Amino acid sequence: MTVHRYFLHLAYNGSPFHGWQRQKNAHSVQAEIEESMSKLFQKNISTMGCGRTDTGVHARSFYLHFDLEEEIENKSNTVYRLNQMLPKSISIFECHKVHDEAHARFDASSRTYRYYIIHEKDPFNQDFNAFFPGNFNLEAMNNAADKLLDYKDFTSFSKVHTETFTNECDIIFARWSEQENGIVFEIKANRFLRNMVRAIVGTCLEVGKEKMSIEDFKAVINAKDRQKAGHSVPAKGLFLEQVEYPFIKKKKTKL
Repeated sequence: MTVHRYFLHLAYNGSPFHGWQRQKNAHSVQAEIEESMSKLFQKNISTMGCGRTDTGVHARSFYLHFDLEEEIENKSNTVYRLNQMLPKSISIFECHKVHDEAHARFDASSRTYRYYIIHEKDPFNQDFNAFFPGNFNLEAMNNAADKLLDYKDFTSFSKVHTETFTNECDIIFARWSEQENGIVFEIKANRFLRNMVRAIVGTCLEVGKEKMSIEDFKAVINAKDRQKAGHSVPAKGLFLEQVEYPFIKKKKTKL
């Protein structure tokens, strides 16, 4: 029996959901999409996502794969019909036919996250930015971000008791920059641990407030102990911005 594999490229506002992954007693992005796809194709559809975003985390670019016995003749129409069925918090961009062994999670060559912070209370930006008033030493925060590239083991920034085989990640890029009324942190790596970006941001903010030195920051990483790092910042400021695959041409999202 021939099985065809497809990738869906999508985005979602994570505010109404308890993360990406399907759960028994919680509303998830995966469940919402699988239910709509199952209705569309009139059979049970299971999906595999490129990652597991936590409750309240957003994705401007996310990929999943699924299998069908029949070939999709009009992928654009499939995208249109799914968008009509899904809530406004989820948007499908494209449907790609890929090779049979392509895997949304394991074949991703890199993932990029951004964390958005505003310094002044703003009723129009509070849903997608974390509010941290005051001044931060951006130079010191970037010195800390630079140190991340010198390490592989990020146990200190991971949730404990996860199912990961290793806590090693290859960080390719990490940088703080100014944005209107605030700052943004961008980080790119081959993979991320659960809660990793939010814990890194929380620890960098300690550096930015000059409550932690660069040597202290390095000591946190070397300790391989989550208790040594800063608090996890709120989920609403975190976006999965980009996921890259060697077999999918890089394309900007429509958002």
